[in-house]
Amino acid sequence: MNGKVTPGEDLINKYNDLKEYLRSLESAAVAFSSGVDSTFLMYAAKEALGENVMAVTSASCLFPKRELDEAISFCRENSIKQEIIKSEELTIEGFSHNPKDRCYICKKELFKKIRSIADKYGIKEVAEGSNLDDNGDYRPGLKAIEELNIKSPLRHIGFTKKEIRILSGYLGLPTRDKPSFACLATRIPYGEEITEKKLDMVDQAEQYLIDLGFHQLRVRSHGDLARIELEPHEFEGFMKVRTDVHTRLKEIGFDYITLDILGYRTGSMNEVIREE
Repeated sequence: MNGKVTPGEDLINKYNDLKEYLRSLESAAVAFSSGVDSTFLMYAAKEALGENVMAVTSASCLFPKRELDEAISFCRENSIKQEIIKSEELTIEGFSHNPKDRCYICKKELFKKIRSIADKYGIKEVAEGSNLDDNGDYRPGLKAIEELNIKSPLRHIGFTKKEIRILSGYLGLPTRDKPSFACLATRIPYGEEITEKKLDMVDQAEQYLIDLGFHQLRVRSHGDLARIELEPHEFEGFMKVRTDVHTRLKEIGFDYITLDILGYRTGSMNEVIREE
């Protein structure tokens, strides 16, 4: 998003509706990952509920440490109470086998933990940051959210990712232009075992590309092959450093490195499911 976009009156009113809805919850524990959506929700919840809101952040091998560090910094800078829980997803029965409902298994366990933290502090509701666009992809985690009666304020009010980015810029949030992110398990094809080593290889490869200056990206792991997804307009720049990338990813542990000619797209691992 280039330059600051001033939201129209309708979008400002929509943001006020969000805060009014959050106030109606009386108190809330927000699942906070430091991503674009959860940061926007966390900020709005703090404005609406003040001391009656807290952030709950998961420290996990499924997320890079930089995401945890950013979550901690945001809460500290905005005087938000935060609880950090240690998640061990790979020990959850069935998760490491990487079934198609992997996200359901993970989210159900995570939100049970967040609910118990909310109960511990006498907090009435648990909220998470999925938006209206999330309804269009294969998202089994949303089923777990519904089963546990977790509130989804951004979907409830009807916010799209574009609207969230516009308002994030207007509010001065550091995530306005932050790339979309999903847990590292989404880089491994369904049915292929998830291991800490594979997750670490993907994390290292993506961090290397980020350090090179690439923006929205994924490194999909297919056994010993790394399939890199970049925005198509960054292909030309990638060609200039392709040998360096090849060398570094070989050092990380991949035998073959390829660039996906379709480029970055959300949920590319789900394309196989949609084709079945």
